[in-house]
Amino acid sequence: MWIGYCHMQMPSSPRSSNSRLLLFALATFLGGLQSATAAAFGPVVGLQLESVSGSLHKDMAATLEKVHGWGFRSVELVGDYSLSPDALKSELAAHHLKAASAHFPYAKFRDAPDQLAAEAEALGISLMGCPSLPQRDALDKAGCDDAVAVFNRAGEILAKRGIKFFYHPHGYEFKPFGQGTLFDYLVTNTNPQYVRFQMDIYWIAHAGQDPVKLLERYPNRWISMHLKDMRKGAPTGVFDGQVKRGDFAPIGQGQIDVVGAMRVARRLGITSYFIEDESGSPDTGIPESLRYLNAVSW
Repeated sequence: MWIGYCHMQMPSSPRSSNSRLLLFALATFLGGLQSATAAAFGPVVGLQLESVSGSLHKDMAATLEKVHGWGFRSVELVGDYSLSPDALKSELAAHHLKAASAHFPYAKFRDAPDQLAAEAEALGISLMGCPSLPQRDALDKAGCDDAVAVFNRAGEILAKRGIKFFYHPHGYEFKPFGQGTLFDYLVTNTNPQYVRFQMDIYWIAHAGQDPVKLLERYPNRWISMHLKDMRKGAPTGVFDGQVKRGDFAPIGQGQIDVVGAMRVARRLGITSYFIEDESGSPDTGIPESLRYLNAVSW
């Protein structure tokens, strides 16, 4: 996707040289301003609200208005923010936002999948996923077996209401296991009809994996993507899933080929992308990421 903003008719008079330069400079300036918005992407690129969780819990209305001001139309939720589905949906709508996806804890999918399915339906979202496993970096085969059972059951229940379930790996799933990794085990043993996966490009790279190769290895299992970048020189091949804010970077400024992975993802039919800024400085990082995504072809 390439986003173009400004086309101007150049004057043809003999005195037009300076005018051309002036108009070119103006077009470049305006393009630069507009490139810091998500509006050009429509609902394709949304924001994971965890990016602004600090301010969101202090002043939800002001934070959602800021998210809208960045140009986002869709968001991904983390829980229900202690609101009923109707109240949360109304609060988002008041700021011209719509929930396209949501993360809920593993225990909810294990213990109350029917309740989550009803909540997702009430919110009007089509994607609902689990962002982590209880064992985290102590994950082993037994933990994976438990997850497989939970995911298959929850996915089937959600599917009855037209909602697609996904799991979001955080890196510790890529510890070696058998001839592959624990992630391979999860993919192989979950039902592809009911269980899909959300690729977080950062956590895939953090674990020493290649996002493009992983997309191509399981072309029919990925449903959406988290977009972020990693500081150049930050270590990889790590299986702890621990957030180190200094290792995050605005998209395009780090060591991950985010755009290359997005091109492959689009070719595979993935249509939902969410910027997530875990740097702790979203007010600067998110506009910088948007500027970069608007300037490249993907």
